Amino acid sequence: MRKKLALAAAIAFAVFGGRAQEKFNGLNMHMGNLSRLSDAKTRSISPENFTGEKGKGGMADPAGDAGKRNVANAADVARELGQGWKVNPFIIIKGKETFTIAEIEGPGAIQHIWMTPTGNWNYTIIRIYWDDETTPSVEAPIGAFFGMAWNEFAPMNSLAMTVNPGSAFNSYWQMPFRKKCKITMENISTEEMRLYYQVDYTLTEVGDDEAYFHAQYRRSNPTQGALHTILDGVNGKGHYVGTYMGVQVNNRGWWGEGEIKFFMDGDRDFATIVGTGTEDYFCGSYNFENKTTHQYQEFSTAYAGLHQVIRPDGLYNSQQRFGMYRWHILDPIRFDKDLKVTIQDLGWRSEHRYLPQKSDIITVAYWYQREPHAPFPALPEKDDLEVN
Repeated sequence: MRKKLALAAAIAFAVFGGRAQEKFNGLNMHMGNLSRLSDAKTRSISPENFTGEKGKGGMADPAGDAGKRNVANAADVARELGQGWKVNPFIIIKGKETFTIAEIEGPGAIQHIWMTPTGNWNYTIIRIYWDDETTPSVEAPIGAFFGMAWNEFAPMNSLAMTVNPGSAFNSYWQMPFRKKCKITMENISTEEMRLYYQVDYTLTEVGDDEAYFHAQYRRSNPTQGALHTILDGVNGKGHYVGTYMGVQVNNRGWWGEGEIKFFMDGDRDFATIVGTGTEDYFCGSYNFENKTTHQYQEFSTAYAGLHQVIRPDGLYNSQQRFGMYRWHILDPIRFDKDLKVTIQDLGWRSEHRYLPQKSDIITVAYWYQREPHAPFPALPEKDDLEVN
């Protein structure tokens, strides 16, 4: 038992930067303190309780609210059962419409988000705003945010994110806020979509040393100068906690020789942290190859994975595509003033030389920092978000 408690304490120390965990504020739950009581209040927002208010869930009436969009969308199938029987489990977001799925008064923290969106996952944009900010701290197509940038399902089983059959997206990133949280979903398609979702959160005090969660989408199609910028323009104090990357290669050979680089706190020409290759950064090795089958080997672990390999079928699906993630949960990359993250796009060419590639690379960067944050670059236009 003592060894288990010591291990839990060591994990807490690593995850939370050495900060003592004596004062439990309802945010940092882990196996080591799961038995400890707290005054934090648990709440949840879904289409059955848009506000998350205590005792206000499942109140839609299939008789009184039938025909009112996003009030009783399942009124017809619940008509014989009545109020309290799954009357409004989903919402409909029409084309070119933005829907606020959560608006919460703080202090508190988002602890889990589950959703299953229909339609094209690149045409639904999730945005999260903290406190009174007017530019989002999280902005990405919903597919890419959950590691599904190619608009195709692949199972993902990690600590921070899981994607489960048939299209169940889950985020376990802790997202504290002090005044307010607002989450919106924009449907940039011309066709309506259906969204089932649940946002689980706690109302609790938030310590002065708690930073705000951020996530930013970028795409290079193709890369220029064999280089993709994952993140740039970050100013302030914080720590980088994860990378999702999707890659489509436009040549036939091995594609993952490029090094990731973290430029921090005034680095210019040379970075402080430099990796040794793409598959190395994503915690694989030697081309992600299964040495028995001589094929790419998918894997999905707590902190890293090559969870998606889309293989050509010899006809319409002509390109090979990959999806991978790396979470810096036990090894966050801390910065005091600024941060820039890039990755090289390198393969192999004849005579055993590196090949500067022109691949299609999609990334989402995940990090925490103190506000205010710098405004994000504008998202690509709709046609440039599409994958085909």
